[in-house]
Amino acid sequence: MLAITTPSFGAPEVLTIAEVETPRPMPGEVLVRVRATALNRADLLQRRGLYPPPKGATDILGLEMAGEVAEVGEGVGGVANGDRVMALLPGGGYAQYVPVPAGMLMKLPDSMTFAQGAAIPEAFLTAYLNLFPIGRLSPGETVLVHAGASGVGTSAIQLIRLAGARSIVTAGSESKIERCLALGAEAGWNYHDGSFRSFVEEQTAGEGVNVIFDFIGAPYFADNLASLAVDGRLIIIGTMGGTQVEDINLGMLLSRRLEVIGTALRSRSLATKIELTAAFQTFAGDALARGEIAPVIDSVFDWKDVQEAHRYMESNKNVGKIVLAVD
Repeated sequence: MLAITTPSFGAPEVLTIAEVETPRPMPGEVLVRVRATALNRADLLQRRGLYPPPKGATDILGLEMAGEVAEVGEGVGGVANGDRVMALLPGGGYAQYVPVPAGMLMKLPDSMTFAQGAAIPEAFLTAYLNLFPIGRLSPGETVLVHAGASGVGTSAIQLIRLAGARSIVTAGSESKIERCLALGAEAGWNYHDGSFRSFVEEQTAGEGVNVIFDFIGAPYFADNLASLAVDGRLIIIGTMGGTQVEDINLGMLLSRRLEVIGTALRSRSLATKIELTAAFQTFAGDALARGEIAPVIDSVFDWKDVQEAHRYMESNKNVGKIVLAVD
């Protein structure tokens, strides 16, 4: 098969389409013919040598995909060749074929394209995990979503709305904020205008938000803590802005019973991911099928243009997911 490989670490120019051995499904797995995959920030880090795949996982990039079942492994029932599916992956999505544990498969709704399916697993499962099992979001609570126009951000806004809660966002342009509002966010703050603390105070009548989704890390840490309500939960999903924080007032954590939670999806066990996939489908599967929620796709690149797609993601201009069509 053909796959996008990284013979060395570095800039997007290291990405190369090459012929590699086609994998075979192990017992309990299916082999999927990939029709589309999607970019994630982890792909950029792995390409640069900064985020190695989990032990035992392929070094081919790609954390999600949509396609058609090509071969059913031993012991797998309820799945047939030709079924349209999508799935979260530990890697391997930038290829024509990928083996997937049967429990990780999600049916691709008939109303959705492969490009839409490829844009769902990583973003929506990350958002679901951090909003509900970790964030314990309840109806009526308020969530501050940083990077609201990102793939995870746009997914989180929709799941928050579906859960009967409220979201406010930060983003880097007025046009990005408008897209977030159209998805269900109630208000937005352009981070180029400075600190978001006064914005949060105004939007919550001084009470603060219950949950914060943070992809930025160190530069936002102090303002995040100050923006939380009593019993608030700060969920750190990424550290795009830096990792080192100084001069933290731990008394604030104690007096307001705040929680600071670091989280990652890729490194979790297969059993946990299968359980998460099932829980997400129970919560949101019907809404996806009805079109009540849907992935936000910024652009679709031919996978031969993967270098251009990576450069585009690094420009931070996208709203929603960047997808690669795989031929």
